[in-house]
Amino acid sequence: MTRSDVIAFEIKPASLTMAENLNIAEGDKIFYVKRVRYVDDNPITVEETWLPTEMFPDLSYQVMQGSKYDFIEKQKGMVIDRSEQEIVPILPPEDIAALLDIDPKQPIIEKRTRGHLADDTVFEYSRNYLKSSDYKFTLVAKRHRS
Repeated sequence: MTRSDVIAFEIKPASLTMAENLNIAEGDKIFYVKRVRYVDDNPITVEETWLPTEMFPDLSYQVMQGSKYDFIEKQKGMVIDRSEQEIVPILPPEDIAALLDIDPKQPIIEKRTRGHLADDTVFEYSRNYLKSSDYKFTLVAKRHRS
């Protein structure tokens, strides 16, 4: 059984860094959403997501308690093409360690994601903080034959 607890849902002006991540202008309004994802009451990830308000004027707290991708694809009719992800081992900030119920000295994985629509528009930037005990990544590199 999975669920999401939304612990922050705000509209704020985009910082320069966030504007660059979302391909928008600095100061444009963006949603900031922070939620904890649980599997059987075990907190497995803390997710911070930033989305342009112009693209999703009807995004709500209730939507973010469920699947944001269902909302984007089924309700908004947008076509999600891909996400570009960067995976970095870090020591968790104190608030993240508390939400994941782990020792702040235990390394975790930070996954930074930019989501792209079919027309290449960036629709989200997110950071997921994952307990290293609950995740493993398998990478496959295929060599192209010329």
